[in-house]
Amino acid sequence: MADQDAKVPHDGAGHRARLRQKLADNGGDALLDHELIEYLLALAIPRRDTKPLAKLLLREFGGIGGLMSADWAAIARVPGMGDTSVAAIKIVQATALRMLRNDVAARPVLGSWQALLDYLRADMAYLGVERVRVLHLNSRNMLIRDDHMGDGSIDQAAIYTREVIRRAMDLGSAALILVHNHPSGSPEPSRQDIEVTRQIIDAGKRLGISVHDHVIIAAQGHVSLRAKGLL
Repeated sequence: MADQDAKVPHDGAGHRARLRQKLADNGGDALLDHELIEYLLALAIPRRDTKPLAKLLLREFGGIGGLMSADWAAIARVPGMGDTSVAAIKIVQATALRMLRNDVAARPVLGSWQALLDYLRADMAYLGVERVRVLHLNSRNMLIRDDHMGDGSIDQAAIYTREVIRRAMDLGSAALILVHNHPSGSPEPSRQDIEVTRQIIDAGKRLGISVHDHVIIAAQGHVSLRAKGLL
């Protein structure tokens, strides 16, 4: 799909110059959420007034977090969005996630817990379906693999004990951190979340593989099962 800029001519050079100057003088905090998206879209579709489109996107996806984590097809369905403008949004998300993931990988995970939470929240908090991932750590608690184990329906993604343990053995993992998200917005664990975690802990113990935590990520925050005394 081509971006629909040719149909809506716009001479916004002055307005965009003012946004650019605000950014240059005061940094990103000087721009409102819709102004950040507006300027980003303007780079992709320069002959169009992108403010209405930016506001529409933020309403549609509930803010910047929801917009950045929405999948390509969902963003492309918004009237006025085409491949070039969707790509602009997704490349910003990919860059941000790469920076956050590199920060996590550079230090022992248990000693940089906030960096891990920042990465997981950016990647998973606003997803429309449940996603399961397993973080594999070595004996120094350094991240050796961030495994995306699969996506589920809007409220369920299966975690299979056998698959998790087999993968840990293949990688030579010393420890695991289980992670999944709740699209409902609430990070409170379900009975199934607790039961599955305990099954994986029991299976790992027999093979010398520790489970440090199971973290549930959601738009309203996160929950650590270990911090809640559930492990």
